[in-house]
Amino acid sequence: MWSGPRNISTAMMRAFENRADCAVTDEPFYAAYLAATGLHHPMREEVLAAQPTDWREVAAAMAGPAPGGAAVWYQKHMCQHMLPGVGLEWARGHVHAFLLRPPEQVAASYAAKREAPTADDLGFRRQAELFDRFAQAQGRAPVVLEAAAVLADPRAALTRLCAALGIAWDEAMLAWPAGRRDSDGVWAPAWYDAVERSTGFAAPGRVVTAAELPDDLRRVADEARPFYEKLSSRA
Repeated sequence: MWSGPRNISTAMMRAFENRADCAVTDEPFYAAYLAATGLHHPMREEVLAAQPTDWREVAAAMAGPAPGGAAVWYQKHMCQHMLPGVGLEWARGHVHAFLLRPPEQVAASYAAKREAPTADDLGFRRQAELFDRFAQAQGRAPVVLEAAAVLADPRAALTRLCAALGIAWDEAMLAWPAGRRDSDGVWAPAWYDAVERSTGFAAPGRVVTAAELPDDLRRVADEARPFYEKLSSRA
């Protein structure tokens, strides 16, 4: 699942982890991304200590068998973590899906956690590049899913998603126990407060418009919007 930050990707991970047949992996390239970029994110040192910082080591693990021999493996990936020098051959045999949220919503939510985000922090350009890469490599367009569709009608959206991915629908995806998971990244205390309180998908929140954003965030959202619209047209 290819997403950007602040995009219900962790709630989606909860939904898949609640299936009896599914293992999950939370942002495995995060430490490699931080090490390569030198960016200062919340809990940077903890992330660097918790994961491999060589993307090749991560890629080899992501290409290997699913943890515990699970029939389904939900890999939660942030598009911005896939820097230009990171190879993608490991993902050749995967089934790809892309999770979208309007950039105005993402920018407003991200800025509440980390100051002065850039368009690259939000990952929309890279998300569009990865979509094209996988579509060309596999000869078919990957699945594209709008977060708003999931929040508006989780059962309908996830039923269609499972059908598109070629896996059985599981009612357990609609609700899960509150709290932290062993599978959550070490960065959970900085980012996952809302999802840790959740027991299912929240109702759609108020839509943030570009006019409501401060100038710096509006510029970021405007830069990201063409890439969002390209993928949204395929949702």
